[in-house]
Amino acid sequence: MKIVFSVGHSSHDWPTFKRLLDGADIVAIADVRSNPASRLPHFNRAALRESLNSLGIAYLPMGNVLGGRAHGGGVLDYERAAEDPHFAEAIKKVEQIAARTRLALMCSEHEPLTCHRCLLVGRRLAERGVSVAHILRDGSIEPNEVTEDRLLVLTRQTERDLLATREDRLRAAYRIQGLRIARARR
Repeated sequence: MKIVFSVGHSSHDWPTFKRLLDGADIVAIADVRSNPASRLPHFNRAALRESLNSLGIAYLPMGNVLGGRAHGGGVLDYERAAEDPHFAEAIKKVEQIAARTRLALMCSEHEPLTCHRCLLVGRRLAERGVSVAHILRDGSIEPNEVTEDRLLVLTRQTERDLLATREDRLRAAYRIQGLRIARARR
């Protein structure tokens, strides 16, 4: 079974981040940051690639097609982004890589529910039958289904419509959370 992990580098020092990757046996990182730079120099693209490669971990920059920022500025609409043919092609590439190795999508936010790696990329992978799991800040691994349960609570979609299916409530929850993030970035 294909599984794709997700991880946020947050404000971790390098040894802490390395422990997160080691704990999940990650051997490839797909960097989904639109701008692979950080105020922490060890997470800047060139330094990160070098550090990961020295550990035997492959580095794949994919932020140009799987990034969470709109090209040319502005706010990215996650629903529209998922319809882009380049996005769909990149999702297939992630699936192909995940079929061969333990891959983690990496962005900067530590909390999956505030990051496009979960709300956009992870969601679309899960819809395609890929198992998704999030490496949390403390090193624990949370299955996407548990993350989605938290999303339903966070967006108050647990019992709003008793006739709605879980899938209907999740669609609404993803839309609500995506809009919250868009408003926060304005």
